[in-house]
Amino acid sequence: MEKALLYDTTLRDGMQGENIFFSPEDKIKIARKLDESGIHYIEGGWPGSNPAAHHFFELAKEIELTHARIAAFGSTRKPGIQCEEDANLRALIQSDAPVVTIFGKTWDLHVEAIMSNTLDENLAMIEDSIAFLISHDREVIYDAEHFFDGYHDNPEYAVQTLEAAVRGGTRTLVLCDTNGGNLPSAIESVTRTVVAHFSKVSDLIVGIHTHNDCAMAVANSIAAVQNGARMVQGTINGYGERCGNADLTAIIPILALKLGMDCISTANLEKLQNLSRFVSETANMTPINSRPFVGKSAFAHKGGVHVSAIMKNPRAYEHMTPELVGNKRRVIVSEQAGKSNIEYKAKELGIDLKDDTRNMYQIVSSIKELEEDGFEFDAAEGSLKLIMQKLTEQFVPHFELVSFRVSIEKDRERPCYSHAMIKIRVGDKTEITSAEGDGPVSALDNALRKALTTIFPQLDEMQLVDFKVRVIDGMDGTEAKVRVLIESRDQNNIFTTIGVSEDIIEASWQALADSFQYKLSLDNENQKNKAEAKK
Repeated sequence: MEKALLYDTTLRDGMQGENIFFSPEDKIKIARKLDESGIHYIEGGWPGSNPAAHHFFELAKEIELTHARIAAFGSTRKPGIQCEEDANLRALIQSDAPVVTIFGKTWDLHVEAIMSNTLDENLAMIEDSIAFLISHDREVIYDAEHFFDGYHDNPEYAVQTLEAAVRGGTRTLVLCDTNGGNLPSAIESVTRTVVAHFSKVSDLIVGIHTHNDCAMAVANSIAAVQNGARMVQGTINGYGERCGNADLTAIIPILALKLGMDCISTANLEKLQNLSRFVSETANMTPINSRPFVGKSAFAHKGGVHVSAIMKNPRAYEHMTPELVGNKRRVIVSEQAGKSNIEYKAKELGIDLKDDTRNMYQIVSSIKELEEDGFEFDAAEGSLKLIMQKLTEQFVPHFELVSFRVSIEKDRERPCYSHAMIKIRVGDKTEITSAEGDGPVSALDNALRKALTTIFPQLDEMQLVDFKVRVIDGMDGTEAKVRVLIESRDQNNIFTTIGVSEDIIEASWQALADSFQYKLSLDNENQKNKAEAKK
């Protein structure tokens, strides 16, 4: 089995992406997660570039990694000076990182027109810098910046830069598509040529580093691997400058599952979705549902024909088993749903349809009517479950609204603030409470909690984590219907509920009330399951 090395540069190249920022402490958390997930190399940053990068390497000295090696990143020495005098190279040594990755100029355009350097001096800079770092007992990885563009313009000189790196002592040459403008056909032929050229150099590894400016970063990385590259550089979720880097969350399962390469254990592969989400949350970036392999929608099925087929054999509409990468199959119920969708979803949500096809058709019909009115249950499974329970007479309300009133006040001394008074019925009791909030929804939330937590103290562990408002048809102006989605979380679950109305407060109340009903229903089911397990 061929081995492939995984090199993560999320903490350096990924941070060059727009709106991506990690503190040194964040970077340590991500480094631990990458190590636990089986990544071989973790590039921590450029220690000579800023204090934050320097701080990360100071923190990294205190942690123990079981699998990965930390790499510091930098450039070759400057023209006309000795390596010992170069501040960048000294910073790389002082970082104490066991691995140093340096980049050098491969494209004669950059050497002569951008740097105003000579071709010969550039070759000396590459060779000297690598030899200097190796003399300080570092593993050195050489990134040949702009290699494919340089090879296109001047193949002889591009290869000479690699030869200089090998003379300096490196045994890892990484070919970089820095501008992200090459296509797989070019990556294939050039990589194959380079691998053949250095085939007689013992223990030499050729690697690949691609950018996504033509939406080809993953394809180009795989093309290089199929033509002899054995190290793949990339970032988690494809974060990076401009259009991003090659996405390791796609590359890793392709290498392991499609090409059958030895790059990650089965247990670590199952952590991939969790790793993707962890990095997204740490970066404060919304996860992309359509991201291959790890996205929420990667194994989601909406069409009734598709669902009917996967119930018989998932291979009919899935290229792999989602659990292999820590994901799961999802069936979406919408206006396009059929009997198969409802049957699958009811089983998943724990709703007994009693093998009554009338229940299925009633649910399909009701959902289509609701979606015609603006509801959308793709992303609101909490409300979907409540509706299915109501239509099958399995819903037991934990409270009922009698009335509510919301007022908003603004004066010169303070920002807008809201006050809500709510009257609800819980069993035979009527509760009337009021509360303030930073907005009308916040005030309603506070008032409802105040009324219910004395009876259902477990509601203290539930919190609202996201609130989205969408105008359904802007042609109606301020009278347009709005769709409100509320995402809530307790200790073990995340769930979304929905409301639709021409009045944003009413739509918000629908979604808010559903979130409380769903939480209490979930707790009841858990208690029943625990009781049955004890019997």
